[in-house]
Amino acid sequence: MRLTRRKRESRRLMPMREQKDPARGVFTRRALLFMAVQVGAMGELAHRLYNLQINDGDHYARMAASNRVSKRLLAPPRGRIVDRFGLPLASNKENWRALLMPEETTDVAGTIERFSAIIPLDERDRSRIAREMRHQRRFVPVMLRDFLSWDEMARIELNAPSLPGVLIDVGTRRVYPDGELMAHIVGYVAPPNEQDVAHSTLLALPGMRVGRAGIEQNQDEQLRGTAGSVEMEVNAVGRVMSELNRVEGMPGDEVCLTLDRGLQQKVLNHIGDQTASAVVLDCHNGEVLAMVSTPSFDPSLFDSGVSHAQWIEWTNNQHTPLINKAVAGVYPPGSTFKPAVAMAALQARSVSPTDRVFCPGYLDVGGTRFHCWSRWGHGSVDMHDALKYSCDVYFYEIARRVGMDHIAQTANQLGLGVPLDIELPHTRDGLIPTPAWRKAHHHHWNGGDTIVSGIGQGFVQVTPLQLATYTARIATGRAVSPHLIRAVNGTLGEQANPEHWPALDMPDSYFKAVREGMFAVVNEPHGTAPKAQLDLPGMLMAGKTGSAQVRHVSRALRESGHFNSADLPWEYRPHALFICFAPYDAPRYATAVVIEHGNTGADAAAPLARDIMRDTLLRDPANRTTPPPENVADAGSTIE
Repeated sequence: MRLTRRKRESRRLMPMREQKDPARGVFTRRALLFMAVQVGAMGELAHRLYNLQINDGDHYARMAASNRVSKRLLAPPRGRIVDRFGLPLASNKENWRALLMPEETTDVAGTIERFSAIIPLDERDRSRIAREMRHQRRFVPVMLRDFLSWDEMARIELNAPSLPGVLIDVGTRRVYPDGELMAHIVGYVAPPNEQDVAHSTLLALPGMRVGRAGIEQNQDEQLRGTAGSVEMEVNAVGRVMSELNRVEGMPGDEVCLTLDRGLQQKVLNHIGDQTASAVVLDCHNGEVLAMVSTPSFDPSLFDSGVSHAQWIEWTNNQHTPLINKAVAGVYPPGSTFKPAVAMAALQARSVSPTDRVFCPGYLDVGGTRFHCWSRWGHGSVDMHDALKYSCDVYFYEIARRVGMDHIAQTANQLGLGVPLDIELPHTRDGLIPTPAWRKAHHHHWNGGDTIVSGIGQGFVQVTPLQLATYTARIATGRAVSPHLIRAVNGTLGEQANPEHWPALDMPDSYFKAVREGMFAVVNEPHGTAPKAQLDLPGMLMAGKTGSAQVRHVSRALRESGHFNSADLPWEYRPHALFICFAPYDAPRYATAVVIEHGNTGADAAAPLARDIMRDTLLRDPANRTTPPPENVADAGSTIE
């Protein structure tokens, strides 16, 4: 029995030993699944690492380098402006400026106040500094003062211990060696405004300037140049750690002007303190050899900033120093317009050079009396005599015969009252009126308008540059047009070639008749400009005087015999004008002079034009490649 019980117990226990554990199977499957996930993740990670390091390694290396290296643009040097002989009229010069590094001082406001006690800061400086402090990070320098003098820089260095964060840096500024002499032609530059920056991101660079007048404005884009660059190593927040590479910008174009700087100075010396303008042209190709407008201004003030007081002084000055009178001043041409009227009469075949008109000292038309400048009249005169004596009655009469439309057409052909497209901003076109122009302004044109236009009064207005162009066209019979740019980067412009300018569509005989009358003005007895005669052997000049009224003179006052315009206040006196060309037998130079309220062209403008022409002939800039000695026009310069 005992054996049987053991056998039963052993049979009962046997299946329990042979039965598998179910928990063990579940664990194994989970382990395998987990292992598979790990293997997949490791594979994906390996794949990604392979892509990062092998496939995309160069890309991310470049990204890392770009985060480490900051590339910034550098303002390029502005191109030079030189005269026809290469003498600098506008260039660049290094200047010192004071910068503040805000991160290097714990008391920014205190540092600025201490700096101001050493180098005064005006309200404009303080406003700019405050604005930059608000918009820039502490490690970006803020300019405290630009254009430091040597004395100011020395004071800053001497007080350096009390000015933590202040350092001296080198910048550039625009330099005009001749100051007021060339201001109206060369112009000036100023810091760009928000509108400028919106048009060109280059102008956002520190130190960039924008041309605001003259050639600086007209050639601004060519003068700017191409930006350079500098690569700097920076940390995670953009702070500069070191400079890695620098490529300087390409300077702007060098612009060579047609002007002769030496002649420009001579002209200015002759004008002196008069309110006047003068233009000298090369008759062969229209190159402007001198263009002076007085008074003038210092263009360098605009680069550093014009004070409010200075601006008020300029704008309130009745002599208008900021305006280039040679191109933007408009004046009645007076009797200098008479050669154009003579040409118009010949063109219209209304008169011949030998036709005569009797001048009793006045012309009565429709109940209105138009006076000649001579109370006693000139008697019977032809075209030659009428130009010589500047007889008003003759030109009243032929203007009436020709009509204003013909006069305007011829005057426009000769360069009066039309755009001349010279390379300067803010030029004016003048006006040669016509009946259609008057009608467009809702007014009636009457016969009296034509008559007074015949002597360059009424609505007729021209610029001194137009007068010089008109004179050059009469002298040569060619359609020369004035220009100031002779070459860019050494390449001569096609305008310098006389063959570039075509002949005017007018017979040579007409030009010859008018030129002979202008010759008589200066060189024959009883001409109106004996004071314009040259004292140079073998050199003769032709010209025409002009006096342009700026206020009406009553008939009664004229006929009283007691009127003298020289007794009027300065602003009421007539303008004095003179045009001329020389040498007479082979015209090369043309000159126009306008003296505001100079009273009479014969007494004021003619001697001035004579001196200018004399210096021009002695220097002869059109036939030189190098500047003449400075004393070339000084010998015997005293002319009575």
